[in-house]
Amino acid sequence: PRGLPRVKRRFSMFQITQDKLTDISRVAVWVGGGALLLSAVMVTLDVLARKMFGITISGSDEISGYVFAAGTTWAYSYCLFTRANIRIDAFYNVLNLRTKALLDILGLLLLLYYIYLLFTNAWGMFAENWEFNSTAQTTLATPLWIPQIFWISGLGFFLVCLAFVSTRCLASLMRGDWQTIHEVAGVKTVAEEIDEETHV
Repeated sequence: PRGLPRVKRRFSMFQITQDKLTDISRVAVWVGGGALLLSAVMVTLDVLARKMFGITISGSDEISGYVFAAGTTWAYSYCLFTRANIRIDAFYNVLNLRTKALLDILGLLLLLYYIYLLFTNAWGMFAENWEFNSTAQTTLATPLWIPQIFWISGLGFFLVCLAFVSTRCLASLMRGDWQTIHEVAGVKTVAEEIDEETHV
């Protein structure tokens, strides 16, 4: 059919875009993991120094908390693209592919709405802390907008990724392409998990 190449190009663009977003999220996960590792080392040194020499690294617990919060939000998108989020699938597994796809889309849209509400409220808090230059009630007196900008940017990127995946799944729904919806947003089958674990 005359329109088929255009459809194929459109859906190949979906895949290209998803690959690029996945690459960004993979880098973010590595950076976040490295930052968490460094903060763990800092806390360990703080505990040892306090035990052995009676001195402390001021703010190590506060910094590790900021790193954990930011690293977590930036990991959300990678979890989305790799379908690593945990879901209760006892009933889900006995359904046919079409019903699973419809439930996957419903779950995506509900999550998109929730993250939208979370992001807008987080943005309001960030803007207020920026305006009044609010600081943490700690020894470091950290301006709160500094750690919050890393946290909220992770939420914002996750919101963009969720919107993209939802759009792709809705486009696949219009075509009746249930398999693509499963591959993008569905729960991994046991066979898929085994294939990933054994793939070299």
